[in-house]
Amino acid sequence: MATADIPAGYVPGKLGSVPEPWIDPPWIEGDNDFRSVTDKVCRIAENPRPPVAWFIGFVFAASLAGMLGAMIGYLIITGVGVWGNQNSVSWGFPIVNFVFWVGIGHAGTLISAILFLFRQHWRTSINRFAEAMTIFAVVCAGTFPGIHIGRVWFAYYLFPIPDTRLYMWPQFRSPLLWDVFAVGTYATVSLLFWYMGMIPDLATLRDRARHPIRRMAYGILSVGWIGSATQWRIYEKAYALLAALATPLVLSVHTIVSFDFAVSQLPGWHTTIFPPYFVAGAVFSGFGMVLTLMIPAREWFGLKDIVTMRHIDCMCKIIIATGSMVGFAYLTEFFIAWYGGNPYEQFAFINRAFGPTWWAYWTMVTCNVISPQLFWFGFVRRNPMLIFIISIFVNIGMWFERYVIILSLERTFIPGSWQSFVPTWIDLGMLVGSFGLFFTLFLLFCRFLPIVAMSEVKQVMAHVDGNPHLPGKAAAAH
Repeated sequence: MATADIPAGYVPGKLGSVPEPWIDPPWIEGDNDFRSVTDKVCRIAENPRPPVAWFIGFVFAASLAGMLGAMIGYLIITGVGVWGNQNSVSWGFPIVNFVFWVGIGHAGTLISAILFLFRQHWRTSINRFAEAMTIFAVVCAGTFPGIHIGRVWFAYYLFPIPDTRLYMWPQFRSPLLWDVFAVGTYATVSLLFWYMGMIPDLATLRDRARHPIRRMAYGILSVGWIGSATQWRIYEKAYALLAALATPLVLSVHTIVSFDFAVSQLPGWHTTIFPPYFVAGAVFSGFGMVLTLMIPAREWFGLKDIVTMRHIDCMCKIIIATGSMVGFAYLTEFFIAWYGGNPYEQFAFINRAFGPTWWAYWTMVTCNVISPQLFWFGFVRRNPMLIFIISIFVNIGMWFERYVIILSLERTFIPGSWQSFVPTWIDLGMLVGSFGLFFTLFLLFCRFLPIVAMSEVKQVMAHVDGNPHLPGKAAAAH
């Protein structure tokens, strides 16, 4: 189709600018071709000096990560008494942080694996962000169970080692042991999936590298990739196989994490809605974190033509859906507590909403249920600043969700044991430090590795499949 066939009023990437419903805006905007996409993505890693904002962010994040290391050292030397944990709330911040960070990693597998299997083109510009985020979130999550056991030099108790020389046998019926298998498998498959997807792009960086050390490093990482037809055929089969293996992990991992609570006999925890509720919440928080990372990154590194508002719009719609699921789960919990007639169950949920920690509960509801509903309005989904702010609210709300679940133990069966949980400065420092570790790893990834899947983006560009709806010069050339 010639340029004249494109209707008047067509603005690339602006939703609603084309009156004809049969014309979709392109996923990649501007006058981009294969070479320009390669140049824009590779320039980020090749530039000898990254943007000033990157330096500021890295110094700040690395300082917080160093604080986390200092806090862990102080904990090991002094003991778990430096936390605010007490008899009623014996889990406290470490497990709240663990469940939060495991949930953050779920969007990576969903975007990369499930949307790949369903051939959703909008994943191609954002999947690399999500995959990297998954790895770094799992690193942060894995930190907390290890230090929560108190005597970290016995961390191997977390693993199923049937050895009579141990002081205790691993309890295979414990969901905490299931977490080791689930999160370990998830981390392994996600790492392989992330690395395999980068191999063609790492080869591109190898071929463009001028410094011998960079050329050697990228050459080792690209494992001899030359882009032959045979390599591509094997690569695509292996990538699809890993995607199929990773897909069940989206459901299984956070289902297992929810069993930490659901298989107990405590009122407010022993409920069958926890597995689907936790999975929906994990995807919800994961997409929120992807937006939190991606919106500044596309601004700093000049990727607005590749990571377009149409991609962000699709992610906002996923947040609407999963946020509504989470809100429905909140209502279901209260309904079942009332309908079941168990006074202890009813007290647990009434105490969450109207007890001493009511402020945390209503913060959770406001951030997780109310704020995502703003995405029903198109002008909100087209405003990056509003989307960024809402994504931060989503992350805050999902952390408070785990906080509320744990802190419901403040008031148990005996009023004489009621005691308010007060986090110490070590608790707060470890929480903030875990974010520092996460952002430090992410910024290093942005600096040295391809943050957009170039080979996959090129497959969905308008002139790859003969799509006639091309903007500007590309349409004329077509």
